[in-house]
Amino acid sequence: MLTIIFVVIHVIVSLALIVLILLHSGKGGGLSDMFGGSVGQVAAGSTVVERNLDRITITVALIFTFTTITLALRLQ
Repeated sequence: MLTIIFVVIHVIVSLALIVLILLHSGKGGGLSDMFGGSVGQVAAGSTVVERNLDRITITVALIFTFTTITLALRLQ
């Protein structure tokens, strides 16, 4: 039962991590610039929203790491 709960949490956190990473603005001349990501580059500095998005992404990544290690240990 506990393993099922961790798997459900892991899937939800995985999807949240994908969405959060895609919300970040591009930092270089990569694919984001090719698809129009550099349009708002002047306005996109180190704002409060960007810092909060970074903090949320780091927190979700830590939860993802915790659930990955927990599932690896439980499924051995």
